[in-house]
Amino acid sequence: MAYADPMSAPKLPPSFVQLSESVADAKRLGRPILGFESTIFSELGLPLPHNLECLDRCLDAADAYGVTPALTAVLDGVAWAGVERSDAAIICGPAKKAAARDLSVAIGQAWPYGATTVSASLEICAAAGIEVFATGGIGGVHRGWAATGDISADLEALARHQVVTVSAGAKVFLDLPATLERLETDSVPVLGWQCDEVPGLSRPVKWPSRCPPGGDRRRSGSNRSSPLGPWPGRATGCGPGSRDRRPPARRARTGRRTRPRRRRRGRRNRQRHHPVVLGALADATDGRSIPTNLALAENNARVGAQIAVALAP
Repeated sequence: MAYADPMSAPKLPPSFVQLSESVADAKRLGRPILGFESTIFSELGLPLPHNLECLDRCLDAADAYGVTPALTAVLDGVAWAGVERSDAAIICGPAKKAAARDLSVAIGQAWPYGATTVSASLEICAAAGIEVFATGGIGGVHRGWAATGDISADLEALARHQVVTVSAGAKVFLDLPATLERLETDSVPVLGWQCDEVPGLSRPVKWPSRCPPGGDRRRSGSNRSSPLGPWPGRATGCGPGSRDRRPPARRARTGRRTRPRRRRRGRRNRQRHHPVVLGALADATDGRSIPTNLALAENNARVGAQIAVALAP
C-alpha cells in the first residue's frame, strides 16, 4: 500500500529490534554507529568468496574511524541491528531476501536468515535510532515503469525514515532521471559527495546538490529536525572509487547486453533478481564489475563512517 504522506506510514516498533552487544554499548556511550544491509553480503548479492571480502572491507572501513558497524538481518525470526563479525559465515551464506514489507512475515514465521534490503535496513536502523546507513547502490525506478509500475520500496523508505543513506547512487541499470524525480517528489534531499554526476550506463545525470571538498560533514549529512518539521532521510552519493570509469558509450553497450538476460531470468523470481543482474554485468564486463562493486561498497562505508563520526554526540 502506498501512503499519501510517507512520514505518516507505520514503522517497525523498537521492541521488535534486538541490538547486538557492541551496538548497545555504542549507543549507551554515545559512540558513532553505521548501519549496513546484509543482502549484498549474502549469496543473493555478490558471489562467494567476493561477498566475504566485501563484508571484511566494509567492516574494516568502519573500524578504521572508530565507528561501530550495525549489520542488519533477520536471524531465527529476530530483527537484529548489529550482527557480530564471528557470524560472517551465516551472513555470507544462503538467505531469503527481506524487504521492508517482508519484515513482519520474516519475524512471524521465524525465518532462519532474512537478508535485509535497503528498505528493510532503513526500517531497522530507524527503530534502533541509528542515524547513518551505508550500502552499495539503492533501488529506484525501473525502466519501463510507466507500464509496469515497478518502483523500488527503497525510495519510500528513504522518505519515511530520518536516516542518512550513503550509496553509489541508484543501480546503474535503472531509470536514473525518473529515480531522481521520484526522490524530489518525496522531498528527499539528494547530494553528490564531492562529485557532480550520478554513475550510469549511458548519458551523465547530474546530482541535484553537491558536497564540496572540505565541506561540513555535519551540515551535509544532518538528518535532524528542521525548524519547519522533521526531514526525511538524505541520500548521499559517493564519487571517487564508486563509479564505473568506462566511457559512456561502452557503459551503454554493457547495459544493452545485459537487458535480455535480465528480462528472461531476473523477473521470474524476485529472490534471484539481484544475483542474475550482477552475474549478467560480470559476464558483460569480463569480470571487471566485481572489483568495482567491492571498491564502491568499501568507499561508501568509509564515507558513511565519516558522517557518523560528524553526527555523533
